[in-house]
Amino acid sequence: MIRLVALLILVIPGILAMLGIKLMRDMLFGILQSPFPFLWLQFIVGLLLFLGGLGFIGGFLFRRDQRNNKVQDRFKK
Repeated sequence: MIRLVALLILVIPGILAMLGIKLMRDMLFGILQSPFPFLWLQFIVGLLLFLGGLGFIGGFLFRRDQRNNKVQDRFKK
């Protein structure tokens, strides 16, 4: 059960990061999605979604490895 919750915690930010990549790609091809009035705004929101999702997943994995002593000495508490 705990592993399922951990998987869900990682899947939701992953989906948000994927949506961010899609928004940035659509901006490069000039495709404007409906909630955004400007292409530059669509790109900024996509970039924030991507960086937020990637940062959350990276932080989650780093913290897990830190608890299991699988990081370098300089990252250990």
